[in-house]
Amino acid sequence: MVEARVTVNGKEAPISPVAPHTTVLDFLRERGLTGTKEGCAEGECGACAVLVARPGVDMPTDWVAVNACLVPVAALDGQEIVTSEGLATAGRPDEHGTPPRLHPVQEEMAVRGGSQCGYCTPGFICSMAAEYYRPDRCAHADAEAHPDAEAHADTEAHAHAEAHPNTHTSAADAASAPLGTRSADPEHGPNGFDLHALSGNLCRCTGYRPIRDAAFAVGTPTADDVLAQRREQAPPAPVATAYAQGDSVFLRPATLAEALHELRERPEAVVVAGSTDWGVEVNIRSRRAGCVIAVDRLPELRDLRVESDRIEIGAAVTLTEIERHLDGRVPLLAELFPQFASRLIRNSATLGGNLGTGSPIGDTPPVLLALEASVVLAAPDGEREVPLADYFTGYRQSVRRPGELIRSVRIPLPLSPVVAFHKIAKRRFDDISSVAVAFALDIEDGIVRKARVGLGGVAATPIRALATEAALEGRPWSAGTVEDAARVLRAQGTPMDDHRASAAYRSAMLGQSLMKTYAQTTTEAVSS
Repeated sequence: MVEARVTVNGKEAPISPVAPHTTVLDFLRERGLTGTKEGCAEGECGACAVLVARPGVDMPTDWVAVNACLVPVAALDGQEIVTSEGLATAGRPDEHGTPPRLHPVQEEMAVRGGSQCGYCTPGFICSMAAEYYRPDRCAHADAEAHPDAEAHADTEAHAHAEAHPNTHTSAADAASAPLGTRSADPEHGPNGFDLHALSGNLCRCTGYRPIRDAAFAVGTPTADDVLAQRREQAPPAPVATAYAQGDSVFLRPATLAEALHELRERPEAVVVAGSTDWGVEVNIRSRRAGCVIAVDRLPELRDLRVESDRIEIGAAVTLTEIERHLDGRVPLLAELFPQFASRLIRNSATLGGNLGTGSPIGDTPPVLLALEASVVLAAPDGEREVPLADYFTGYRQSVRRPGELIRSVRIPLPLSPVVAFHKIAKRRFDDISSVAVAFALDIEDGIVRKARVGLGGVAATPIRALATEAALEGRPWSAGTVEDAARVLRAQGTPMDDHRASAAYRSAMLGQSLMKTYAQTTTEAVSS
């Protein structure tokens, strides 16, 4: 095996001699790149965000923001990282030795007051840079691109002054500050910037307004932007890795067959993809493993196909990649994605990982249950397909046998046309569900022909609400039917009292979720 190395801000660096469990965060800080901060060590604050070159959706390479506190640096063997320090003209002085100028994102954050204490700022910068370089972001906020922008700014400044006589707004301020109001969707700027890109970044000081202003003010990358140019080239190919220090080893097999062989030889090994779950165990609970096997770059687990009778999603395709490849093709998944953790987490998390942990409060199982999905399990002697409704057998337990890996998830077609996903949590984003409910309904001539309901957070495993489905099927989609079925739904599962919610609250939310779905669908039917 070649020595494990990673490229940081354009320069190669050996990973050795750090321990295999060492995170990208700790590796960078030990090298003096202290812009990468540790805030929560759980992937919730975003202070540790860095950019990684990954296979692109619309271009050969995408710059993807990830939580450096969760990813083992050995998992990035052969890969490219850019930190906040490397963003300023890729960290290189020009031919005259002039120090690198600020990156456009850094510049906007500085001039618009997007940083106060500054602790979280580098993480915001990296998340914003990933969105800045997103190829399909439609940037058109520059005055050069819109010659009438200055006149428009004057008009808006005058209107702002009349509406707020005690404030002062210059034409220059108006050209940027009202950007968030020019779009019907306040979370998307007219420059195409999606504020959901920052959903995993926390700031205690600014109140977020100047950060939003900075996000909505950035333009498009210039022709000489080396990081923009880098997108035109293929990302680093995955490399087979066997990195060992002491009694611990990190393995990245080259093929699924090799991974299954290693897993048979090392049944105690921990299998990781995005490390969004295992990274927390390492940081918060000080868990260590004698062997970690990474499957996130296995080509056999990275396929996504839409066929005539099904959609097949590889277990190692990240949630962000699924979202962008499907582009709304599965409406129930499209409802789930914005509510699943944060963009930073979705950039690493996978369906295989979410199902593999067997957590009863994972957000994808209720949706996949409602979609009647199945999982394909791979073993050295072949594959088998298991309906997801039969997959979970107990708390964090499943039918997956020792030595098996989840290869893919299959969603049958056609899809039910009436869908809804309700996540009940204490925060709008980046939180764990108290209850998660997914509905997929076929309603023809006012009659519920088929109902599938997936539940999370109300039992030791994610479950199908079979009694509720039976209470809906064959009956009119009416207030009376829904009230009867809601009573049944409240009694489904075995909810418990814990620090997130009481059992009574969880039961109440089950029934309420069905009532809400009915109200939404009937309103839509009337309005259409």
